[in-house]
Amino acid sequence: MLLAYIFIFTIIGSVLSLVASFLLIFKKTITESFSNYLVSFAAGVLLTFAFLDLLPEAQEAAGEHNFLIPALLGFIVFFLTERYLRLFHHHHGHGEKTPTVLVLIGDGVHNFIDGVIITASFLTSIPLGIATSLAVAAHEIPQEIADMGVLLANGLSKSKALFYNFLSALTALFGALLAYYFAEIIEGNLYIFLSLTAGFFIYISASDLIPSLHEQNLKDKSLQYILVFLLGVVLVFVSSLLLEA
Repeated sequence: MLLAYIFIFTIIGSVLSLVASFLLIFKKTITESFSNYLVSFAAGVLLTFAFLDLLPEAQEAAGEHNFLIPALLGFIVFFLTERYLRLFHHHHGHGEKTPTVLVLIGDGVHNFIDGVIITASFLTSIPLGIATSLAVAAHEIPQEIADMGVLLANGLSKSKALFYNFLSALTALFGALLAYYFAEIIEGNLYIFLSLTAGFFIYISASDLIPSLHEQNLKDKSLQYILVFLLGVVLVFVSSLLLEA
């Protein structure tokens, strides 16, 4: 039963990402506007989910261990990984288009990590697993839209770009199933995986999403993106209270 939940919700995240890719192809202007709202929403969701759900769960599972050290490591690892990819891009791209292979590798690794994160959350509890899957999907959709745009800009046909995007999405399922296969190891160190996930989410929100939100606010002085960000915060806060009830 648990494996079914993991499989279904990992697939849901992947399918949502592919749907977003289709939207980019057929309704580019609408998708770009939708993506801006979704980035704001995802920033609020990931940041609040990390602090109100993942870190408290990690603290409970940690016992006498320091649950904040893995969170810090998660933040640092994601920073170094992204830093390496950007340096690789600068070295090989020479300031031009992002290499297609690099986009696919980076997206595949990212999706693989998402799959492991989803399984680790489900091993803690089914409600946390579902919430984590939705939080991951909220971030992945704008990410996949951006990646799809790069693939099309690099000259790939629509069908090839969709096919490569689909293969990249499958790495999330591979990561989820591999983590489930090693469930005994993960269950014995749940607090580490939960704290690492919190560190990942905090980094993504603080380093990628919120700066994009600030950039968008400089272009559009209205409060709509701030309100969407706060909506994400409130929804996670309310859902956390309901899960505790």
